[in-house]
Amino acid sequence: MPGTLLAEGESLPLASSDSLCRVGRYLGSGGEGEVWEVALDGGKPTTSYALKCYFRTSATQQQWNDLRRLVDEGSPDGRFLWPIDLVRKASTKTFGYVMLERDPRFRGLIEFLNMTVTTTFRALTTAGFQLADSYLRLHAKGLSYRDISFGNVFFDPKAGDILICDNDHVAIDGRGAPGILGTPRFMAPEIVRREALPSARTDLFSLSVLLFYMFIKHHPLQGARELAYASFDNDALEDLFGERPIFIFDPDDTTNRPVAGYHDNALILWPLCPPFIRDVFTRAFTSGIRDPEHGRVAEITWKSSMVRLRDSIAYCRCGAENFLDLYSSPDSRPSDVRCWSCGSGVSAPYRLRLKRDAVLLNPDAQLFPHHIQGAPFDFSRPVAAVTPHPTEPRRWGLKNLSDAKWVAVDPQGGLHDVMPGRTVRIEQGVRIQFRQVEGSIEW
Repeated sequence: MPGTLLAEGESLPLASSDSLCRVGRYLGSGGEGEVWEVALDGGKPTTSYALKCYFRTSATQQQWNDLRRLVDEGSPDGRFLWPIDLVRKASTKTFGYVMLERDPRFRGLIEFLNMTVTTTFRALTTAGFQLADSYLRLHAKGLSYRDISFGNVFFDPKAGDILICDNDHVAIDGRGAPGILGTPRFMAPEIVRREALPSARTDLFSLSVLLFYMFIKHHPLQGARELAYASFDNDALEDLFGERPIFIFDPDDTTNRPVAGYHDNALILWPLCPPFIRDVFTRAFTSGIRDPEHGRVAEITWKSSMVRLRDSIAYCRCGAENFLDLYSSPDSRPSDVRCWSCGSGVSAPYRLRLKRDAVLLNPDAQLFPHHIQGAPFDFSRPVAAVTPHPTEPRRWGLKNLSDAKWVAVDPQGGLHDVMPGRTVRIEQGVRIQFRQVEGSIEW
């Protein structure tokens, strides 16, 4: 069905300048309005823009004021499809906001959950990191998103980069229209019980649910208890997600465990996650429910957990990715696992043991500044990469891509300078002094 609010080819003035917004093709509609492709006078020729135009029922003065504030505030991060400017169409008493158009390489996260898009563990962990980082930046500006769910997130299935859409209901933390409570099943229990309004704190619960969906493909509170309801009506929803929420893997309460034949994703995928990430999820849905003020998992914890999870990926001979446990037994070889795809054993490659972290040295492994320079999380450029020997394919080395000299100690105690562009052999017992951190190569 074509759009009705605008017409292809018409021009509308931008609120913040004398420039015009020229309407292109109709892209789609939702509950609040329509989305159109647009071009901006003076806009970058290689940049595509979109306009969300509201139906009259949603085009309130409060919405205009909120959008005006978001435009003036500016985006907290380039991953948000943030309002850039406003337009008003006086003849139909409606208005809208201009944003960057989504690049077609980004697909809806819901497509992955519905299994119409495939991806990798590496891309998922990258997406999880970027989500936590983006919401941290939003909250640091004193804002709350209020409606985190998989319907508002797009990701690149190959690289894991993310985009966050539907930013028009972002509000100053603790303020904003009380009618925006969130998406069912993602709302914090205190919101479901009508004891609180959306805030940065309730965003943390919704983010934890979103990440659980990404890795377990199931809701963290839907286990055996949901099968006891005669009908899954509003009373059942309020009980399950508000009045008596119980984590399906709560270590102290087994009454809501997943049931075979109904919750198979949870039963299959939960054991594939290393213990450290299961511990974080458990905290999110136990103390994070009982103590919303102090028990919620913070964004920085999710960021570090996603980096650790990304560094724990190992490849089976069949090519499938698997997670190995690098942290439960720090002084021993990482636990071998059975490949989820083919069932054969997945042998651990060498790992680089650092002060607080460990990285599996797969053939495609890279190190970044946060690994070896004590820097904040930074994926801007690799500072080391695993590379094959040019004439002996069974030998591998770690190449120095940084601008600083490393000092390597071989198993016999010999010292070797590893200048930028040079490589140190990957073998048991090698120690490397990086700029601020020492690492050791081990099985």
